[in-house]
Amino acid sequence: MSVSHTGWTAKFLAVVRYEILWNIRKKKFLGMIVVAFALTTLLLALGHIANAFGGPPVEPNPDFAINSIVGLGGFVFFLFAIVTAMNTISAEFESGTIVPLLAKPVSRTTVFFGKLFAAFLTLLATYCFLWIYMILGGFVVYGPQNNPHLVPLSLLGALFSTLIWISIVLLLGTLFRSSLIAALGTFGIFLGTTIIGQIIALVAGQGWILTYIPGSGNVGYVGGPPGSGDAVSTGTDSIGPNLINYILHPSWEVTYYKINIGEITPGQTPSWVRLYSEPLSTVILTSIAVALVYFIVFVAISWYVFRRAQVTE
Repeated sequence: MSVSHTGWTAKFLAVVRYEILWNIRKKKFLGMIVVAFALTTLLLALGHIANAFGGPPVEPNPDFAINSIVGLGGFVFFLFAIVTAMNTISAEFESGTIVPLLAKPVSRTTVFFGKLFAAFLTLLATYCFLWIYMILGGFVVYGPQNNPHLVPLSLLGALFSTLIWISIVLLLGTLFRSSLIAALGTFGIFLGTTIIGQIIALVAGQGWILTYIPGSGNVGYVGGPPGSGDAVSTGTDSIGPNLINYILHPSWEVTYYKINIGEITPGQTPSWVRLYSEPLSTVILTSIAVALVYFIVFVAISWYVFRRAQVTE
């Protein structure tokens, strides 16, 4: 990084370049591309693997790419967020490189947001690779694909969803200056929102709480109760899929249910109690608003803590 007195933009870009080069040196970017390649290849090969073990033959599937892209979420976003941001700030403190970094004529605010923007660029490049590979691979393996024009919506939604997890990782890493705590703490939040939250939603009927918590959110159904209707996740992890579903099915009404515990009989199908319904457009707007609020709040807290952090030799 240059030590000359230059404008804010030049200093910001210098930080971004520093962070991207650091990611390349530490093989972080390469690792993300490898993971994206492996996930996509596995999805493309599942049909042939099943056929090799006596499953049905692989037939043309014009909806493979869009359905597979919609299916990516939750753990995938969490995984990429961990890899992207777990040591963005904390590793500088752990390795001691924060001292020479802040000795440069660059403000802490510039350093913080330069690193955050570099993480965004790394994530964007990875997702672009994954989405392009998915479409081209789907075309080669399953024939011409429907609705490829909707892929950018999925990409936008995936960036939104992952940036929330990145903000959580960044917050924990900045607060505790530990990459391990950042990773484990975020993993605990992920487990809580995806497992414990769903149990609360199905049994207690209080799934609306999950709408305002990062993660997969509450699960509603279109066309009937669980077992007969199409499941729709309403959380921040499902912004991309819900945008695509809204373009394809703008009139969808999402209905929420809970299990009627008092009528559960061994060997019988569970009885479902209808709670309420709402348009899919409302689900999307709510999840986007929640995502923006969490991202802004968590990043603001991380930025404040980073500016006030004591740095010693």
